[in-house]
Amino acid sequence: MRFFILLLFFVELFGSTLHLATSTNPARLNPILATDSSSSEIAEFLFNGLVKYDKDLKNIVGDLAEDFYFEDDTTVVFKLRKNVFWHDGEPMRAKDVVFTYETIISDKISSPYSANFRFVKSVKAIDPFTVEVKYTQAYFKALEIWMMGILPYHLLKDEENLMSASFNTAPIGTGPYVLEQLEHSKNIILRANEFYFIHKPKIERISFHVIADPMIHFLMLKSGSLDLGSIEAMAYERNLDTEFFKNFSIYEDISHSYDYLGFNLKNKKFQDPRVRQALSLAIDREELVEILFFEHAQVCKGPFLPRTPSFNKEVKAPTQDLQKAKELLSQAGYNENNKLHFEIATSNASTIRPYAAEILQYQLQKIGVEVELRVMEWQAFLNMVVFPHEFDTILLGWRLAATPDPFLTWHSTNDKKGGFNFIGFESKKVDTLIDRTVLMTDKDKISAANREIFASIVEQNPYLFLYIPNTITAVSKKIKNVEPTLSGIWHNYIEWEIEE
Repeated sequence: MRFFILLLFFVELFGSTLHLATSTNPARLNPILATDSSSSEIAEFLFNGLVKYDKDLKNIVGDLAEDFYFEDDTTVVFKLRKNVFWHDGEPMRAKDVVFTYETIISDKISSPYSANFRFVKSVKAIDPFTVEVKYTQAYFKALEIWMMGILPYHLLKDEENLMSASFNTAPIGTGPYVLEQLEHSKNIILRANEFYFIHKPKIERISFHVIADPMIHFLMLKSGSLDLGSIEAMAYERNLDTEFFKNFSIYEDISHSYDYLGFNLKNKKFQDPRVRQALSLAIDREELVEILFFEHAQVCKGPFLPRTPSFNKEVKAPTQDLQKAKELLSQAGYNENNKLHFEIATSNASTIRPYAAEILQYQLQKIGVEVELRVMEWQAFLNMVVFPHEFDTILLGWRLAATPDPFLTWHSTNDKKGGFNFIGFESKKVDTLIDRTVLMTDKDKISAANREIFASIVEQNPYLFLYIPNTITAVSKKIKNVEPTLSGIWHNYIEWEIEE
């Protein structure tokens, strides 16, 4: 009997563990400050918003809010669940929602997400479980912005500097998992929240292994040291054997992201539209897709993804035309005696992008352009290149939500510290279209306006849109209850179980 009790104790203490990998150390596990992919990914296990998308990305449903409704075009009321507790045991209340709003719009923090709340007039706690949000005007993202994770008032109300607060590496949320351990460059361990308002997740722990080298990541997945992970197309086609497929299921679909070459538009040489067009015409995007992805990708035609109403089917991808490219460069003043020269900066956090940079370098040589490459570790890339805007061109990717918001990346007012318009794009036409769109509530009209924005951005070439990779995800067959949907496989992860 004593042995049986001890065995139960160890099962409860350790239980099942889901082994995952992240390529970088999370910078801030705070939902309103998390801008890098590692921080955002992990924070989603720790925090909840008031609402979320359903598994098919068609409808918005309650999360921390058990109900919500519009009183009129500019007023939303959220009724909060009464059985939600912070990880430290304190109850979650309406004052936490008000505090989160007041924090994100404060001038004491720098968050790109604050722009989403620019039309909020007031947020009030009507009672401990009711929040009233008033907008200055009808706003098409009146619900979506409340997918942002909510912060605990009782822990942060006296915090003088949230940007450097210890909370960012020791967060307390309401989510299905609790942060148990954070060892930089080693492991981040999450423990199932016993008091999660839906129910305790069936997998006891999630262990994120910090693996900067994509090859090590792949080898750990292949050996079974990881239970789930993404696979690059090249590795999928060339480096997997039948034994791997006996142990892993494969889920493949178009990703909700694209890669691009972005110009620093503060740099005089890239302010000439003929230069940007010439570089676009010099690139063979189909060759990129074939070489890098073995057809597990498609050419990217613009800033919104296919299969969404905002995608503009009339816009075609540029076809490589080296002669026209050379003519445009000549018109811009570049020739054999005055060659166009610039640097492409990217990160080694992806195995693909350094190779993509080399292919771009090779393709651009064909029109006499000299390109240098700078490949950096992810955190150094962010701190030394992206955030301070210290680059000629940048090879990077961008993820999109189900409902795209071009304001964040394309409106000129987001060309600022902490903003996502770090290439310095400025277009009166695009600004006007975006400003007009936010006043709309009709989904068809919003989509039509977005298609016009799509075409205008592509015409101006602030980015050279390159490719949309497929996501190829391997999931151990030991994991049960995985249900792929339009939103991916993660929508029901609290139901997952590991069969030992």
